[in-house]
Amino acid sequence: MALFGKPKYTIVRVKKKEIPDGLWTKCENCSEVLFNKVLEENLFVCPKCNFHFAIGAYQRITYLLDKDTFEEFDKDMVSVDPLEFKGPKTYKEKLAQDQQTTGLKEAVIWGRGLIEGKKAVVAVTDSRFIMGSMGSVVGEKITRATEFATKNRMPLVIVSGSGGGARMYEGMLSLMQMAKTSAALKYHKEAHLPYISILTNPTMGGVMASFAGLGDIIIAEPNALIGFAGPRVIEQTIRQKLPPKFQRSEFMLEHGLIDMIVGRKELKQTTARLLDYLS
Repeated sequence: MALFGKPKYTIVRVKKKEIPDGLWTKCENCSEVLFNKVLEENLFVCPKCNFHFAIGAYQRITYLLDKDTFEEFDKDMVSVDPLEFKGPKTYKEKLAQDQQTTGLKEAVIWGRGLIEGKKAVVAVTDSRFIMGSMGSVVGEKITRATEFATKNRMPLVIVSGSGGGARMYEGMLSLMQMAKTSAALKYHKEAHLPYISILTNPTMGGVMASFAGLGDIIIAEPNALIGFAGPRVIEQTIRQKLPPKFQRSEFMLEHGLIDMIVGRKELKQTTARLLDYLS
């Protein structure tokens, strides 16, 4: 009979639907594959393991400040090439490349705005631009932000995401910025004005050894790498195995280098509360 002559299974060929690129991101920590829209709604924090993805300076401003209150200063200030540095890429080529990639003119932005209604001067360094390293322009903008805050008797908030420390392309001119920014912060402190330093992953080198480490209150995001030389350099120098989580936020809190660890979703509220207390 025809009924029993039919095949047991019907094979249906379906044309594979292509998935557009840019919809998913793999977590660097737990390897979970995350839908980008969900990740963005969670402020680029992995909902599974709490890993904090690196974000850009302007994105950081939108998360930290009240909407449409940020007024930026010195936006068009750019670096020159005092040493006429040459390597696999010249300094000018490296600047042009990162300006195009990030949409920034330099590795820091600064201005004034409101954090839950409280006035503050805010500066943010961006690790995407030559690793957020501090050259003459970064040092000058941080100094101007500090001096503006001092002159106008305003609190200062600096968010550091600088894995490059001093910028080798500018040599001694870069190293000078450590003393320059620290001196400006001394006058701000003498005026009895609060300075909150927020450390993100990574905050290293000359940045950590100057303005990033001088806050009245030092906050860090979870699991941020914080220090001067990196752990691999230290291990190779002392020829000893370092403790687990060495130079991470949790280790630094335990050893007294920072005051608190705050997740990105609570950072705005915590900063506003501290500004209220310190004022």
